[in-house]
Amino acid sequence: MRKHLLFCWLMCMGLCMSAAEKKISSPDGRLVVVVSDNDGKATYSVTYDGEMFLDASPLGMKTNMADLTSGLTIGEEFKTSFVESDYSLPNIKKNNVKYIANRAVVPFLKDGKKVFDVEFSVAANDVAFRYTVYPEGNTLCCVVEDEVTGFNMPEGTTTFLCPQSGPMGGFARTSPSYETPYTLDAATGANGWGEGYTFPCLFRNSDKGWILVSETGVDSYYCASHLMGGNGNVYKIGFPNKGEFNGNGTSEPGMALPGKTPWRTVTVGRTLAPIVETTVPFDVVEPLYEASKDYASEYGCGTWSWIIAGDGSMTYNDQKRYIDFCADMGYRTVLVDALWDTQVGYDKIEELAEYARSKNVGLYLWYNSNGYWNDAPQGPRGKMDNTIKRRKEMQWMQKIGIKGIKVDFVGSDKQMAMKLYEDILADANEYGILVIFHGCTIPRGWERMYPNYAASEAVLASENMNFSQGSCDAEAFNACIHPFVRNTIGSMDFGGSTLNKYYNAANEPRGSHRVTSDVFALATAVLFQSPVQHFAMAPNNLADAPVWAVDFMKNVPTTWEDVKFIDGYPGKYIVMARKHAGKWYLVGINAQDDTLKLKLDLSGFFKAGDMISCYQDNNKLEGSLKQMKVNGKQQLSVTIPKNGGLVITE
Repeated sequence: MRKHLLFCWLMCMGLCMSAAEKKISSPDGRLVVVVSDNDGKATYSVTYDGEMFLDASPLGMKTNMADLTSGLTIGEEFKTSFVESDYSLPNIKKNNVKYIANRAVVPFLKDGKKVFDVEFSVAANDVAFRYTVYPEGNTLCCVVEDEVTGFNMPEGTTTFLCPQSGPMGGFARTSPSYETPYTLDAATGANGWGEGYTFPCLFRNSDKGWILVSETGVDSYYCASHLMGGNGNVYKIGFPNKGEFNGNGTSEPGMALPGKTPWRTVTVGRTLAPIVETTVPFDVVEPLYEASKDYASEYGCGTWSWIIAGDGSMTYNDQKRYIDFCADMGYRTVLVDALWDTQVGYDKIEELAEYARSKNVGLYLWYNSNGYWNDAPQGPRGKMDNTIKRRKEMQWMQKIGIKGIKVDFVGSDKQMAMKLYEDILADANEYGILVIFHGCTIPRGWERMYPNYAASEAVLASENMNFSQGSCDAEAFNACIHPFVRNTIGSMDFGGSTLNKYYNAANEPRGSHRVTSDVFALATAVLFQSPVQHFAMAPNNLADAPVWAVDFMKNVPTTWEDVKFIDGYPGKYIVMARKHAGKWYLVGINAQDDTLKLKLDLSGFFKAGDMISCYQDNNKLEGSLKQMKVNGKQQLSVTIPKNGGLVITE
């Protein structure tokens, strides 16, 4: 009898101590998230088609109020719902999106009281999740000292990552600015340069598929984050370095309670198509304010002198010449870059704006973000960091018809930096001004959250070709990375597609020179997505560049209805297609030593008998334009040499 009672007691204890599990599946059932409280630890895992894409990964956080990483149990109040929404957003890779997902709120308790929820939204290839943290008694605010939120990669995973910069380094102590080179096909277990890795982070799950990790919905209520490695296959959320912003501001975010964190996102796929085509950064966020005007009507192409001609071109006459060139190209805007305040002057900028208006051209003006957080000397300085001065400046810009601003050298992911981004955007909206950021963090759903947000740099962009021949030599390699990582999560202000052979105003054989082809330049104009594109075109291109190349660049769109990944591998080659006004642009580039040979299936883009324009390079990188008819099989064999490109359109 005693043995029987002991057995029953042990069985009951085992049942009481067993882990609770909650399962959330995508509507098609292929993507499955399992949430558990095993041993008092909150974890989640992700499988796709029955294959493990994330092993049991930690959830939870430590605040100055409580340790919410242990002693946790899943509560009974498990809520699920089905989400089906349609939204239109003209400034992302796909302008009409239907988002379908299963959503669940998983409550976690400690000592019998609910301490946080984890809300999951699970779509066909995307998982998004965020926390809601609850008050502790009368405590209505907290500081999140650490997030244990992690991503446990399966054995055999390889990485495609960009190391996070340390604080107050680089040019004029402006880092981190998300401008570091990627390491591809590396093993797990490293930690970058000691600071982790910048979002988005790409992983290859052996031969099973791909994983993209990032975050979205970051605003002034939290800091921006990155991934910390160095713990085998587990990567965890890392907060900004305390030294950022010259040591000012906290690196740990503060929250009013109840409070929500940003969404962390995981995109998985058997191929790279779901990675390239994902819209999850925008699917789970909402606009934070109403647009003061129709900004979409002001998207388009533009030019800027600095990328080719440097600081010396920042004069009234040179900018007037670029306005004329912009008008000749049929472009919308000219970006007047750094030093205009001293080398052109405010009065002359007003004259330029009036002259530009007479040519049906608008102006963007460059501004330094600082401030006390770096040593960048370029002006205008001390305008964007102060609310009173900023709004006065924006009122002046509105008066003279300035279309947008480019704000540079922010260099921090702290919560106070997120507030600076938000304040600049919100104020600019009141005055009808579009905003581009440089020397900055990545966008995190900002195209939808902030209606006047245009784009961010946050990449080793075109300026580096001006600075060094090494960057020119690596142009194709880097260009074959961005569509798989940086440009997957938001608009990328690259400022490239030059047709100059040399990075100088005279286009003479001195300084750094381009090793990629003219067709490559056309292809990247489509590959790199941003609704506002200031290309590195120069007035001399009207006379010294191929007519077919200039004509294409005159008409290339900057907004897209759809995107389709066709083929590629990060750092090697990429072939993809974008659609504008019912017309497909199929483009490709190649960074490999060997010429790329492909047989393309055109059936999803063109009909048999359609006449198409094919821009293609020979093995000497000499480009040409050929008109041809799509054959009955709707197939086309193409070759792309190293540093060359391909463009096919109607």
